[in-house]
Amino acid sequence: MSTEKMSSPLRLLLLLATILAVGLSVFQIWQGISAELSAPMFRTIHLGWVLVLVFLMYPLLPRDHVNSSLFVVSRLFDLLLVVASGWAAARIAVFDYDDIGFLLDGLQLTDQIAGTLMVVLLLEATRRTVGMTMVVVAGIFIVYALFGDALPDAVASKGFTLEEMIRFHIFSTNGVYGAPLAIAAGVVFIFVLFGAFLQVTGAGQFFIDAAFAVAGKYRGGPAKASVVASAALGSISGSAIANTVTTGALTIPMMKKLGYKPEQAAGIEAAASTGGQIMPPVMGAGAFVMAQFTGIAYSEILLVSIIPAILYFACTLLYVHLMAVKLDLKGMSQTEAIRTVMAQGWHFLLPLVLITTLLLMAYSPVLVGIAGCAAILVAAMVRAHSRISVAKFFEGLKEGALMALPISVACATAGIVVGVVGQTGLGLQFTQFLLAMSGGYLWSVLLLIGAAAIVLGMGLPVTAAYIVLSIMAVPAMMDLGVSLLAAHMIVFWLSQTSNVTPPIALAAFAGAGIAGSKPMPTAVQAFKLAQGFFLIPAMMAFSPLIWTAGDSIWGYAEAVIGTIALVVAFAGAIEGQWATRLGKMLRIVLLVLAVVMLFIPNDYRIILVAIVSVLVVFDIVRHKKATAVA
Repeated sequence: MSTEKMSSPLRLLLLLATILAVGLSVFQIWQGISAELSAPMFRTIHLGWVLVLVFLMYPLLPRDHVNSSLFVVSRLFDLLLVVASGWAAARIAVFDYDDIGFLLDGLQLTDQIAGTLMVVLLLEATRRTVGMTMVVVAGIFIVYALFGDALPDAVASKGFTLEEMIRFHIFSTNGVYGAPLAIAAGVVFIFVLFGAFLQVTGAGQFFIDAAFAVAGKYRGGPAKASVVASAALGSISGSAIANTVTTGALTIPMMKKLGYKPEQAAGIEAAASTGGQIMPPVMGAGAFVMAQFTGIAYSEILLVSIIPAILYFACTLLYVHLMAVKLDLKGMSQTEAIRTVMAQGWHFLLPLVLITTLLLMAYSPVLVGIAGCAAILVAAMVRAHSRISVAKFFEGLKEGALMALPISVACATAGIVVGVVGQTGLGLQFTQFLLAMSGGYLWSVLLLIGAAAIVLGMGLPVTAAYIVLSIMAVPAMMDLGVSLLAAHMIVFWLSQTSNVTPPIALAAFAGAGIAGSKPMPTAVQAFKLAQGFFLIPAMMAFSPLIWTAGDSIWGYAEAVIGTIALVVAFAGAIEGQWATRLGKMLRIVLLVLAVVMLFIPNDYRIILVAIVSVLVVFDIVRHKKATAVA
């Protein structure tokens, strides 16, 4: 078949996908405002719509086969999956939950077929968008639920029939259509759409320009601008990888030009971009899931996250600065004045101020997200140079829907894992196992959770890794005295580490592609620069760094100051550099101080803070004397 004959149908499929993507965004906004549909029906329609788009936008065969006859056959198969997704979703959506006969007599055969088909289609959509690892993880949990009674007593569970599984996971709000998908279909989708509108209106470029204006002139300027820009943009894309590619396309070449090694430039961008996922006010999808799981208002989660997030970026900036000092790098020779940048784009700050204020006032996050979308469009239209066309508006609707596809699919599949844990009681068994393996020591539990987070993150998106790990590991930490919010926050932070931790560091690998560096050395640099993802959660566990009711202001201040001292000491030990080069003995002393800083009682931590402070002052004085002599 000729390319000409093939291209027209394929273009029609792409047009259909575009129309459906725009329609999904419109549907989500309508439901967010009206709340017309019940939760089961809305989630079913959302997931069915998402599956249809996945099978249209993610072909069975790679797009480089587009001119082959086999590709055409594969697209026909994809269309069959589109029809199957629509039928299964429609059947589930009209299911009568008020008729409790199905609880007594079981599902009708047609419903059971529709439910089974939905699970199969979901796993295939997950394979296409997220990868095979998550399918394998979900498959293991499904097999455990079906055949758990055949396992040894230590890990056994009641075996469930396929009908019981489908009834629990599809025809209820406990599995596929449970809390993870509820968050993805509601608030996460709207904030992803908000991020898409920020990009198409030019607001994203404004934040990058502002970062260069603020930090570009200082030593290692482009690298520091990368950290600042990623802090501002990180929660817009909802993906550390997307953030790395977006800001890295500009910052990485500039860092290389200034004198950073390619792997250093890519590692800086990856570490900074990954940090964007823990930066308020949006904090990616996981924080909204946390609010659902803990029952704690998102406004409270936002407030307690501000200081730890600032500490993370301060840690990354410190490493960037120390690198620049070691390499004797200077700032950019020319940067645009911040007044000029702000004069051009100050109006883009108003939507962020609006959503932050509304979230702190505890308004519904979905409505806040919709208000943010409206505000960014209004702000763009206020000034002539930022006005967007109708085509750009529809592009924002389309891109928002397409960016949300992997998140919704991953959360629906994670719902299977959550459902199995609840259905079988596996969570309690895992908690007991974790406590037994750790010997009842909190530091040991943290090491095990950190290792599990890295392993899960090799194949699962960050949000899915957080969901799986939180339901398994949070109870163990709470048994050892960690508060509910702190335990969830620790898991949330550790779930981010897979983006920067070898051997599979996806954000670092994305940065390596831009920098032209080797992936593994880049991942090592990113891992070093992202030490805050390990040090700060440890302080959350061993100090009141996550504010909870009853904590004293002085105790919280001690925790913050102690974290700063810990980061400074650890950075000096790893880099061997402060204002001057540090000797081996001093680096060993700093490493010991950093370790002791974690385990010493909070009231005595201030002593170690004083020691680190004295060492820093002594180093600065020595540097000034050396400079004066020179």
